[in-house]
Amino acid sequence: MKIGLGLYRHMLTRDFYDFARQAGCTHVVAHLVDYFNQGPSNPRNNQPTGSKYEPWGVAGDPERLWAVQELKKLRAEIEEAGLILAAIENLDPAHWHDILLDGPQRAQQIEKVKTIIRNMGEAGIPVLGYNFSLAGVCGRVTAPLGRGGAITLGMDGPAEDVPIPNGTVWNMIYDSNAPAGTLPTIPHEELWRRLQRFLEEVIPIAEESGVKLAAHPDDPPMPTMRRQPRLVYQPHMYQRLIDLAPSRSNALELCVGTLAEMTEGDLYDAVNRYSKQGKIAYIHLRNVADKVPHYRETFIDEGDVDMIRILAILHGNGFDGVLIPDHTPQMNCSAPWHAGMAHTLGFMLAAKAVIQSSKSCCSDLATAHGDN
Repeated sequence: MKIGLGLYRHMLTRDFYDFARQAGCTHVVAHLVDYFNQGPSNPRNNQPTGSKYEPWGVAGDPERLWAVQELKKLRAEIEEAGLILAAIENLDPAHWHDILLDGPQRAQQIEKVKTIIRNMGEAGIPVLGYNFSLAGVCGRVTAPLGRGGAITLGMDGPAEDVPIPNGTVWNMIYDSNAPAGTLPTIPHEELWRRLQRFLEEVIPIAEESGVKLAAHPDDPPMPTMRRQPRLVYQPHMYQRLIDLAPSRSNALELCVGTLAEMTEGDLYDAVNRYSKQGKIAYIHLRNVADKVPHYRETFIDEGDVDMIRILAILHGNGFDGVLIPDHTPQMNCSAPWHAGMAHTLGFMLAAKAVIQSSKSCCSDLATAHGDN
């Protein structure tokens, strides 16, 4: 297992790379989408939060794709700092909104996604994380509910009161001049049909390019959000996604925190099942307390998830991919994001060292499904 750090677009600088190295990371997952663009509720010293219904920000330039030279330059800068670029996380809604919406520009945007995948392959970047969702990450609230009053995220009930306005998808605005109105609600099976078409068209390009597409589960994992269906809101639904397109390039961006928020299934069995299949491209680690639609994120060493047991299962199944902290509560200091990440990374490094040095302990934990 390798320890990495996810960095947002404005964090792709030498200072943040040096912080990652100082905190013990060997890998970086880069976000090239600027979630913070014109988003007044997104503080740049934290993850993109938005509010319950307010979008993160405005999508990028639909005509500007991530070029090979841009990607090679990013990779070179990260490697110069002594790190490895493990993945790019998320597509810009400007590049694929009509793939999600089955809109008039769908065919052109499929070609754009294929170009991005080819460019990543040429630049030697092996994984593209994505989240096939209409509402995206929304419905969350921010409150001082963490240990010691730390600022953290959570959910205070369903998010169905405000439908998605026209010109918005994946919790970002892609058309500021869209006509008034809201997106019509579609059935779950229609969203699965759109995902299947997407995978059937782009997975062959990913295979040719040596790139894995890694799907994130729906966060928060509700059956519907803002009156639109979700795809992967229970652990077993990941299997349906895998089976839609049998391929090494059809993989998972497994988020432990999101799976822990789900109302059905067993988190440890799910991690065991998907890591045994070799389907996990990389992992988000986050701890939470309770389930949707009422939960809160916690520090990694508290909450409902036994993180040592998660890592033991992964180690026992030979998972050799990258684990990154997902979110962390904000700590009371002049650098809340840095402090929260350093705390989480320190825990991850210590847990990894213990597991890798104690085979018997690892075996006992990995096989103890249902026992706490």
